[in-house]
Amino acid sequence: MKTLVAYFSQTGNTKKIAEAIFDEITGEKDIKDIKYVSNFDGYDLIFVGSPVMEFNIPKNVTNLISENVADKNMAFFMTHAVPEGFESIKSWTGSIEDFAASGNFLGTFECQGELAQHVYDMLINSGNPEMKGFAEMSLAGKGQPDETSVQKAREFAKEIQGKV
Repeated sequence: MKTLVAYFSQTGNTKKIAEAIFDEITGEKDIKDIKYVSNFDGYDLIFVGSPVMEFNIPKNVTNLISENVADKNMAFFMTHAVPEGFESIKSWTGSIEDFAASGNFLGTFECQGELAQHVYDMLINSGNPEMKGFAEMSLAGKGQPDETSVQKAREFAKEIQGKV
């Protein structure tokens, strides 16, 4: 079985989780920045990861998944600036299962990551009370993803690989 871990990361949070997943995978495997992935040919299991940006999964990620996941085993992982389990995260990201509908969707992992300083500054100075609230909520993410999140990502990788 050959596995691909593909990720999109701007601040390093998602890359850190991708590396943890990759390290835990057994067998033949590759890890690649999503900008170097045009399709999933030759892989039996695909992990795709991205940050949540502007309350959504970036279009380059959803397009890659929906155009290439047919008949593939796939799992998704994401990092975001709000606390883990934050109720709105599902409404922001929509249903990744919809993008992966033509494949065998095996699960999702999510964890908090540290918000980029320039995004924090933009939110806190926005004048919008809701955006300021998100900025303040993100302060708990300082130093995230931490070793606990990395360990959870490793466990997720083992669980997903065990399903194939």
